[in-house]
Amino acid sequence: MLKSILHLFYPEVCLACKNPLFTNEISVCALCRHRLPLTRHTENPDNEVLRKFYGRLPLEHASALLYFHKKGLVQELIHHLKYKKRQQVGTFLGDWYGEELQKIHSELKFDAIIPVPLHKKRMKERGYNQLTTFGQSLSKSLQIPFYEDILHRNTYSVTQTKKSFLERTEAKKTFFEVEFNESHHNKHYLLIDDVITTGSTLEQCGKAILKIPGTKLSIVCIAYTH
Repeated sequence: MLKSILHLFYPEVCLACKNPLFTNEISVCALCRHRLPLTRHTENPDNEVLRKFYGRLPLEHASALLYFHKKGLVQELIHHLKYKKRQQVGTFLGDWYGEELQKIHSELKFDAIIPVPLHKKRMKERGYNQLTTFGQSLSKSLQIPFYEDILHRNTYSVTQTKKSFLERTEAKKTFFEVEFNESHHNKHYLLIDDVITTGSTLEQCGKAILKIPGTKLSIVCIAYTH
């Protein structure tokens, strides 16, 4: 009752276009959802994300849900997720992509999800990893575990959005470590991130995860910059 009254005076708005949401809409209105630029990568196994990692990582699968354009709807959504504490955006996108990934899950047989981690200092500053709700939603859809305690970031750096292309390439030096035991051996891990730019961070994370014996690796991201 109280929530209904609050919505009457302070209606929830679409995080993309700022228009009021209808009762059955969550985070994004139906019009904006229709306007979001889908990649349809799950329908094309040899897609541009997989090709980006040729010769860099041995991947079973790689894909992104959306295309990322500067000043576009996707950038607006990810900004809210990453910097405005709107973690429901991760849930919305995770539920959506989870439905798509179910179509290939039976063939690829993912075993667990691992997010690109934040450094402890960044985690303290932000208060949350923007990938947590996205990963938890994928976990629920695919019915596989979500592991936030296997992959660790040991160096702290400025945000990628403030880096030049050369500086992002230098991010290859960012150091990631895995912490695992025998129960983590021989698994197919799904590494997740928000936006793919150069792929340097994902490459380093992937190399760390592949140190686990018997590992197979796939990558899934919210958006791809092309």
